[in-house]
Amino acid sequence: MTSTMWRTSGWVLLGASLILALSLGVRHGFGLFLAPMSGEFGWGREVFAFAIALQNLIWGLTQPFTGALADRYGAARAVVVGGLLYALGLVLMALADSLWTLSLSAGLLIGVGLSGTSFSVILGVVGRAAPAEKRSMAMGIAAAAGSFGQFAMLPGTLGLIGWLGWSSALLALGLLVALIVPLVGLLKDRPQPPQAHEQSLGEALREAAGHGGFWLLALGFFVCGFQVVFIGVHLPAYLVDRHLPAQVGTTVLALVGLFNVFGTYLAGWLGGRHAKPPLLSVLYLLRAVVIVAFVYLPLSEWSAYAFGMAMGLLWLSTVPLTNGTVATLFGVRNLSMLGGIVFLFHQLGAFLGGWLGGWLYDRTGSYELVWQISIALSLVAALLNWPVREQPVARLRAAEAG
Repeated sequence: MTSTMWRTSGWVLLGASLILALSLGVRHGFGLFLAPMSGEFGWGREVFAFAIALQNLIWGLTQPFTGALADRYGAARAVVVGGLLYALGLVLMALADSLWTLSLSAGLLIGVGLSGTSFSVILGVVGRAAPAEKRSMAMGIAAAAGSFGQFAMLPGTLGLIGWLGWSSALLALGLLVALIVPLVGLLKDRPQPPQAHEQSLGEALREAAGHGGFWLLALGFFVCGFQVVFIGVHLPAYLVDRHLPAQVGTTVLALVGLFNVFGTYLAGWLGGRHAKPPLLSVLYLLRAVVIVAFVYLPLSEWSAYAFGMAMGLLWLSTVPLTNGTVATLFGVRNLSMLGGIVFLFHQLGAFLGGWLGGWLYDRTGSYELVWQISIALSLVAALLNWPVREQPVARLRAAEAG
């Protein structure tokens, strides 16, 4: 690779990292708005939980289409539109006063915005820019930057709420997210020129649909979505229910973001040296162990902090491993679209985890059943990923042989 290509890849990685840090950093703090918004309007927890669950569902449903557009026409348009819708959604969320206005802003607009400014589109850009031997590491670095955004912005979000109130804090976050638009200039993503006998979108979809490993990855990713959104939205309230100070929940989520930086980077590094599906199985098994220890051992501030650190190491480590496996199986030409389909399953799990947590709490007064479901799903995901074989499809093997 020439020095010019290396410089181009470096700028792309920088832009991708900054966009993910902003997009995911703001999203990671939404759970902090549950208590003040619900308290001011007299909502049960299900109202806010439903809006965030809808956000994740819309994000997942639109992601394959956003990814397909990015694959064919370059990512710039998708990221610009996504950034603008995300910022608008935050502004309207600041003005929301009912289930419907909250669902429109936090749910629909921010959900569509996230589909253009998060993993599937941004990591697709990185995957196309990086050489094959560095792809897993590059994805890990970009995902780790998103994790650092979660760590850095969570205390800032809490500070904004305390200083300005929840409504003005959302307006400030809207201005911050708008910075994504000028950062698009760093991506320099160009659609790959058509090649002879190149796959159509329909052919790419049929190839993936007929591959058992693709569906096993997708079903395993469902579990990741369920767990991270349930924890991200409901953990602060869960800890307050257990008589810990509200600041503890914020600190735990910040620790998740900080240790996620190391965990995601490590996952990308390991994924470049070892088969990725077995690593995913081990990761999900470790999540089960961590959740069991947190829920069933005596709870204290320090055990909550330990949970944040341990879960942070396992938080988004699934992302470079899952997207990297999709790239190995099918190549990078349709990576944003195929990664978007797998991500749709992640977001179906996210919808269920976010909404079910609030629904069960309002009916039982406890999160215990949802924790138990999370543990069981970890074991299921470990079993689903284990048989996946990280081997390129016949089309790619034939092209390499030719």
